[in-house]
Amino acid sequence: MAKPRDEMLSIPQVIEEIGVPRATFYRWRQLRKGPKSIKLPNGAVRIRRSELERWFEALEEAA
Repeated sequence: MAKPRDEMLSIPQVIEEIGVPRATFYRWRQLRKGPKSIKLPNGAVRIRRSELERWFEALEEAA
């Protein structure tokens, strides 16, 4: 059985899902406090669904 692919989310999708302003999300990225991201050769940034979930779990544990 084939392993399902890890969904790649765009920044607008992530921002909508977590409900923060765009500027906040970019500040988190600049401070390296956001989820790990992947920069594609065309300059687009994507975040794996699994990485977003891992990031949420880490925030939960720290709370």
